[in-house]
Amino acid sequence: MTTQTLIGDRLLRKEIIGSRRLSNYFWAVIVSMGGIGFLLSGISSYLKVNLLFVADPSQLNFLPQGIAMGFYGVLGTLYGLFLWLTIIWDIGGGYNEYNQEKGQVMIFRWGFPGKNRKVEFSCPTENVQSIKVDIKEGLNPRRAIYLRLKDSRQIPLTRVGQPLALSKLENEAAQLAKFLQVPLEGL
Repeated sequence: MTTQTLIGDRLLRKEIIGSRRLSNYFWAVIVSMGGIGFLLSGISSYLKVNLLFVADPSQLNFLPQGIAMGFYGVLGTLYGLFLWLTIIWDIGGGYNEYNQEKGQVMIFRWGFPGKNRKVEFSCPTENVQSIKVDIKEGLNPRRAIYLRLKDSRQIPLTRVGQPLALSKLENEAAQLAKFLQVPLEGL
């Protein structure tokens, strides 16, 4: 979900939600619980002590069941940790800002920690050729809005993940094209 703010009639700012979506929280909880459960099952089968309250894995043979459960537990726990870190760091979150007063388009996203954590792109509004809408239906649908520049680059403006509703995509693209006073392509 994105929030769009029109500040005066010269500045349009659109917040982009990155990895802090409800579905990511859901999957991080599920994967973490499963990974920890499998890891505790593997440890329980090795120590012959029940470390879980829902089952008694201490009765399992350590070779091969305990090792397999421990292996899957380590993988699940690491993947759960990865999901939690992407949520904490808000990977993909940021904003799109269109400033007619300064004559500038600014796109900002958060990346993984390091020297390139902040992903920033800016260009003068006069370099914007059009707003392009890309719609692909089928098994793997894609609905995206691109900022098309005069040097033929296409900068994605929509978030990654679940495709936007077609009506919402059309409205956002039309509003942006009207605000930037450029043509709308792809509809």
